[in-house]
Amino acid sequence: QVQLVESGGGTVQPGESLKLSCIVSGSIFSAYDMGWYREAPGKQRELVASAMRGGFNTYTDSVKGRFTIYRDDAKNTVYLEMKNVKPEGTGVYFCNAEPPRRGMPDYWGQGTQVTVSS
Repeated sequence: QVQLVESGGGTVQPGESLKLSCIVSGSIFSAYDMGWYREAPGKQRELVASAMRGGFNTYTDSVKGRFTIYRDDAKNTVYLEMKNVKPEGTGVYFCNAEPPRRGMPDYWGQGTQVTVSS
């Protein structure tokens, strides 16, 4: 059974840093692209960053230069390091495992709350 478990959320002040972790159980990690999504209050869930299997990473424009996604295949874990966080970064952050081929299932974690407030 595949499970994604996020951790590391919390309340921080603008300009501070936070690191999220997502541990993936089940033998899918190396075959899947991993992503972090954010669901802000009243807004649709959006892709914040993704870490492809081949080592290529992508970021939404609003976090470029401040967020870093990286995966540790040995630990089946994907991380999101967030620096200089801003109030608009508030939301529930979800970990996602995207399959390599159509028709295969994707997986989501339960989410971890990040609140950026002074």
